[in-house]
Amino acid sequence: MTVIKSKPEFASELVCIIPYAYWLHKQGKLESVHTSKDMKPFYYFCNDVKEQYDDRTVDYNFSGMKEVPNPWIHHNGSKDGVLDYSQWTPPPYAEQYKTEEFDDLKPYIIVNNNYNIEYGRDITESLRYFNILALHDIFSYLVDSGYNVIYKRPNNTEFTLDQNEMQTLHEGHDLTAEIDGMGTVSDYDLCDYFNNVKNINEITSLHSYNELQLRLFSGAEGFVTTNGGGGVLCSYFNKPVVMHVPHGKELRDGYLTDEDSYINKLSNNKVYPILDEGNQSNYKKVIEKIKEVF
Repeated sequence: MTVIKSKPEFASELVCIIPYAYWLHKQGKLESVHTSKDMKPFYYFCNDVKEQYDDRTVDYNFSGMKEVPNPWIHHNGSKDGVLDYSQWTPPPYAEQYKTEEFDDLKPYIIVNNNYNIEYGRDITESLRYFNILALHDIFSYLVDSGYNVIYKRPNNTEFTLDQNEMQTLHEGHDLTAEIDGMGTVSDYDLCDYFNNVKNINEITSLHSYNELQLRLFSGAEGFVTTNGGGGVLCSYFNKPVVMHVPHGKELRDGYLTDEDSYINKLSNNKVYPILDEGNQSNYKKVIEKIKEVF
């Protein structure tokens, strides 16, 4: 019987740890999981989950990644995005967390955003986020097209943090912009300007944050997301995923488009990547792709 102990960054846990744990469970070989706080909903299939870690780490030597068949998220061999799937089975979150609890919000699209320090650099160098103007255009189009929108952008108080998220929280960074006639507007403020846009943090629920998002995501019509851990999670739910990639390994040829890439094996999804090579954020291309898909 196998005991898993890990606390890597969120994306690595979703891709390399959880599918291995579920594979072990299906084989009758999983004894227990030791993971970060509030991760138990992701291991619903394990009877012995110990949420013992108060932090995550991007340090490979201390994350627990050495102990699993896929020790690196980006490949296991030579092909970008392709892993060893011999001991890898993603759990069916869409089936497990299907609920009627949020039927009054349907049909809805999840807009998954992120605003954190990247690789320890200054926040002004961060690229993997939708700015206020882009969010306004995304919300406007989806609402006008008959969808409700659930907006998710963690403020880093909801779950266990890695080093970059800790630094973002410590330095007090918020996603804001100066808007003529409105002053300083945050992304959370922007949600209030639309009758059909809800901030996930304002949805009343008896569930923990992670169980809430698993339940909400299971009922979504689709997703608009940045790349990273949040984008990986969006890809678990058998629905279209428009994913903006302005920075990261996902820009590599075939990473998101190869049928053998893990992102296309997490569920029966359909990922529509917008690759902004050269570390650019061309939000016009994002809107164009959203209009094609939704």
